[in-house]
Amino acid sequence: MAEKIKGNLIIIGGAEDKNGDKSILKEVCSQINKEEEELIIATVASESPEKKGSEYNNIFSDLGVKNISILNVRERKDAFEQKNIEAINKASIIFFTGGDQLRITSLLGGTELYKTMLRRYDEGCTFVGTSAGASVMSDTMIVSGPNDESPKKCTLKMAPGLGLIRGVIIDQHFAQRGRIGRLLVGIAENPQSIGIGIDEDTAIVVNREAQFRVIGSGAVYVIDGSNITYTNVSEQNQDEILSIYGIKMHVLKKDDKFDLSRRIP
Repeated sequence: MAEKIKGNLIIIGGAEDKNGDKSILKEVCSQINKEEEELIIATVASESPEKKGSEYNNIFSDLGVKNISILNVRERKDAFEQKNIEAINKASIIFFTGGDQLRITSLLGGTELYKTMLRRYDEGCTFVGTSAGASVMSDTMIVSGPNDESPKKCTLKMAPGLGLIRGVIIDQHFAQRGRIGRLLVGIAENPQSIGIGIDEDTAIVVNREAQFRVIGSGAVYVIDGSNITYTNVSEQNQDEILSIYGIKMHVLKKDDKFDLSRRIP
């Protein structure tokens, strides 16, 4: 997996502290020269981009970042505008806010702006995503599924993500919204992938060696389905409870680390 991760990622489970210590957002700011380099706030996922953009602009400005701009992509045509492409070319950090992850992929997918983002990622630009912006980082993302329920077969809606990190499926607001069941379904359907559930006010910092470190106040849950011995996943009897044997789960807290290539904490 190491060769598939070429840049740096910070993936946040949503509802990160914005008023207290702001430890996660401080970590984001630590990735750049705050006096010289550019941070872009991408509000693509949000139905209220002005509000989201203003909120994060104020936070990052208070944390000392001098050069901040907002990337507003409301329609696909905006993803072909040269000014937006030039903005991405200048960025050292691109921060995706929360909202609807399907808006991100449907507005950016296949466009010149998306191609530019992939190139900048290869060149070492740091990508950050919170909530919906977290789910979209992987090549396969969860779009929707039931919360706080026992896992059932075929209850999950999935779609291609941005593909910045491959071989994982990310879910956010994890413990707070009871999403263990839906991530288990995601891994039962895609056992080659590693499931990563991230609590609110919690994040993983992924380096170029395909290892991540946990930061923030909550937990990160890693689900490994590579040794599943049996599952009843199928399109038949879709309301049936999912049965799955041999799955492995790790629970990590602040400062714990995980090696995605070797699948070990």
